[in-house]
Amino acid sequence: MILFIIGLTNVYCQDSLRFKSPPEINKARLVTTIVAEGVASAGIASYLQFIWYKGHQRVPFHFDNDNKAYLQCDKFGHVWGAYMESYIGYKLLRGAGVKKNPALLYGGTLGLILQAPIEIFDGIYDGWGFSWGDMVANATGSCLLLGQELLFDKQVLTYKLSYHASPYQLSSSGHQITAPIKRLFDYNCQTYWLSIPLKKIVPVSKIPAWLGLSLGYSGTGMLGKYENITSYNGIPVPYADRYRKYLLSLDIDWTKIKTNSKFLRALLDCMFFIKLPFPALEFNSLGRVKGHLLYY
Repeated sequence: MILFIIGLTNVYCQDSLRFKSPPEINKARLVTTIVAEGVASAGIASYLQFIWYKGHQRVPFHFDNDNKAYLQCDKFGHVWGAYMESYIGYKLLRGAGVKKNPALLYGGTLGLILQAPIEIFDGIYDGWGFSWGDMVANATGSCLLLGQELLFDKQVLTYKLSYHASPYQLSSSGHQITAPIKRLFDYNCQTYWLSIPLKKIVPVSKIPAWLGLSLGYSGTGMLGKYENITSYNGIPVPYADRYRKYLLSLDIDWTKIKTNSKFLRALLDCMFFIKLPFPALEFNSLGRVKGHLLYY
């Protein structure tokens, strides 16, 4: 679904990173964009109410300071989600001919707008709580898009996600994973990357424009929200080292690879938020240094 929306963005914008706004507003595209954003907002609210929180008791609105949960991997996830949604919202409005500042105001803040209902729902269900830390992370994701468009008129730093299979039978929340799709939401499987064109660091003309440098963050060995559990349903849980990983790797900016194929152009631009496997150097909180031939 995410890739489809990004593809739709590229159909409207032709070239998402080197986009120039058309001289007039395309009313059909603008209406389509507004409807799509409305449907997305309603869809998120419906999913939360009827699926995600199904079976959980509603309680008076309350707060939860979860800033130390999951080694802060969930906060990195909130930043990524808000950044991606704000990018799509902004580019769709620009593709419809909306001028830059209004597009930033109404589209560049979309990540914060779409993520806010999640926090409100968390505040009225048992087992969760409204998290100011999550709201700050959501705002950070939108500001990452807004700030760069205002300063540079493009995204110099890009925020990406990579996924690798978890060796653990329990998820980071300390529950058994019963469906393969739920592994996508396991923080043990996720790494978040901040990428910058290598030319911005090493000003050498022979360095290709699509080659970048990435700094990554991940957590592993998480078998519980704040600390690892020792048993699950009366069955002992094997010990796992719970630690942070800091990574250095190369990256590819797929939007800077030239092609005359519209299909390939859309496909490459759809990978804007995804960090693909590359060799990486890992520094972790256990005091160890590792090299990876390919890190996912």
